[in-house]
Amino acid sequence: MDRKIVIIPTYNEKENIAAITRRVFGLDGNYEILVIDDGSPDGTASIVKELMIEFPERLHLIERSGKLGLGTAYITGFKWALEQGYDYVFEMDADFSHDPDDLPRLYSACATEGADLSIGSRYSDGVSVINWPIGRIVMSYYASAYVRTVLGVKIYDTTAGFKCYSRKVLETIDLDAVRMKGYGFQIEMKYTTYKLGFNIKEVPVIFVNRKLGTSKMSSGIFGEAFWGVIALRFRKLRPKA
Repeated sequence: MDRKIVIIPTYNEKENIAAITRRVFGLDGNYEILVIDDGSPDGTASIVKELMIEFPERLHLIERSGKLGLGTAYITGFKWALEQGYDYVFEMDADFSHDPDDLPRLYSACATEGADLSIGSRYSDGVSVINWPIGRIVMSYYASAYVRTVLGVKIYDTTAGFKCYSRKVLETIDLDAVRMKGYGFQIEMKYTTYKLGFNIKEVPVIFVNRKLGTSKMSSGIFGEAFWGVIALRFRKLRPKA
């Protein structure tokens, strides 16, 4: 059976982390979880440690000293997953904006349908977002359109953070060369995957705005992504040596 690991970065997710863990572990397919906690002052890591007693073989934790950025959290997780020999590596948020029930669909897109990267897409089949303010929907939708135009990629949801990578993608990308740290990281990873010739498939999902906890979005995140995309357009991307 393929080894599958779901990476969940956390910062102050005490309201969600136990529930999302149990939902993932309730799925068929023997999914494992790696939580990467950036020093949450609300005790998120302590909750994970308690759950690790219940799920000693399936739940893993990396604690970091503070808020070091979404991109660096995932890079840390990717390297750990490769070292541990996982076949498929997922990205997912802790706040239930990504439905755990969609994990098997992302896995199937890679394992049986030939994709190297599958994306849980909000925009590949219209707009599938619930409980977002209309202004945020418009900003997110047109941000993806901007990225498609500048980078020339045929991906409708370029900023999506719900994904499944096959091992060979993460082995090929030079993870140490990834520059963007915030949500621009999601764009850079997709574009790099595309430029290296891998097969990408978008899987329509419904994105639901968080009910518990606090959003981590900020204007700085969008600024990094805007200018980073322009810089990315002129970079030469090479596979890992």
